[in-house]
Amino acid sequence: MIVEQRTYKIRNGTMGRFLQLVKDEALPIQAPILGNLIAYFTTEIGALGTVTHLWGFADLHDRERRRAQLAADPVWQAFVPQLSEFIEHAENRILVPTDFSPLR
Repeated sequence: MIVEQRTYKIRNGTMGRFLQLVKDEALPIQAPILGNLIAYFTTEIGALGTVTHLWGFADLHDRERRRAQLAADPVWQAFVPQLSEFIEHAENRILVPTDFSPLR
């Protein structure tokens, strides 16, 4: 298993609207295609206005296939501009669990 960590810096004053949009519209499109949403976080201490979400995949090939399927989905393509207007900066990482990690 690998975990994709996506971190977004959300424009000041728009976090509530961003999270509602994710909950109501983004996740219903993403979840059936991407599959394993592990967690969705906001920050209380540190860099404020930050959202981090974690998605689990069997391996890089599984991630690549699922991300390509999402990117090709016409409903997702039409929706992305609504989501993007809230995001100032985006960062992506692939996390690989150690052999002793409880989450593998």
